[in-house]
Amino acid sequence: MFLAMHDIPKKIFTKIRYRNRADFQAKRHFVLGAQLLAQARSSKSRSSTASLAQKAEFEAEKAISLDPKDAASYILKASLLTFRLQDLRSRLPRCCSLPSCFQRGSRVDSAIDDLTKAVELGGDNAKVFCLLGDCYEMKKMKAEARAAFEEALKVEPTSSVARAAIDRLGS
Repeated sequence: MFLAMHDIPKKIFTKIRYRNRADFQAKRHFVLGAQLLAQARSSKSRSSTASLAQKAEFEAEKAISLDPKDAASYILKASLLTFRLQDLRSRLPRCCSLPSCFQRGSRVDSAIDDLTKAVELGGDNAKVFCLLGDCYEMKKMKAEARAAFEEALKVEPTSSVARAAIDRLGS
C-alpha cells in the first residue's frame, strides 16, 4: 500500500533485489571481459594490448568463479589465451621460435581445457569448436583438430573458417 501511494516503480525494486545475485554479477564480469578483449584486439600499442588482455582475463576468471556452469566464461578465457598466443606469434621474427613455455604448450593446454569444459557445459557454438581446432592445430594434433573443425561444420554447415581449416589440414 505504501508503494502504491508513493508510486515507486517496480524496476527500482527489481534492481535492488537482483543486484547481489551471483549469476547477474557473473554476466556483468563476462560482458566487461568481452569488451576488454575487443579493445585489446583493436589496440595499436603493445603495452595497452597486454594490459587490456590481462584485465579481460581477470574478468573472465571472476565470471567463472561466480558462475562455473556458464560456458560463455570459459569460451572468453580460452579466446583470451589463444589471442595472447597468436599475438605473441605475430610479433616474433620468422627466424625465431616461441619461448620454451609456449613450446611446451602450457597456455594452449589451458585454452584446450577451458574449451572442452565449455563444450561439456553445452557449447554448441561453431566458434568454440573452431577455437578448439586451432588449439589442437597449434599443438600439432591434426586428428583432434580435424574432428573439432568437423564438429563446427555439423553445428554451422556454412562456416567458412571450419571449411578452410579442414582443407588446410588435408586428409
